[in-house]
Amino acid sequence: MKIPIQALYGFYRSAIRNARYRWWIILGTLVYLLSPIDISPDIFPIVGEIDDFILVTLMMSEVSQLVFERFRSRSEEDSASTPKTTHTIIDVDSVSVD
Repeated sequence: MKIPIQALYGFYRSAIRNARYRWWIILGTLVYLLSPIDISPDIFPIVGEIDDFILVTLMMSEVSQLVFERFRSRSEEDSASTPKTTHTIIDVDSVSVD
């Protein structure tokens, strides 16, 4: 059974964007990073850290995107809730009366 990398990436991305499973996915990622059981063991100098590096990069990019989206939506809500004052400029021609 061969699973393409893009399928795993799509699953991880959709799972972390689901609010119901977000913290479970982050917790599972952190447990995987700290556990001695890996896809490629860390005893191999460079190859052992590649899967950890990819997973940390993926998690940090997705979490940062979620934080930026929340910050942007919150700032849009704040700007929508503040009353906007409109200033109308009226041009008046004045005439002196003698």
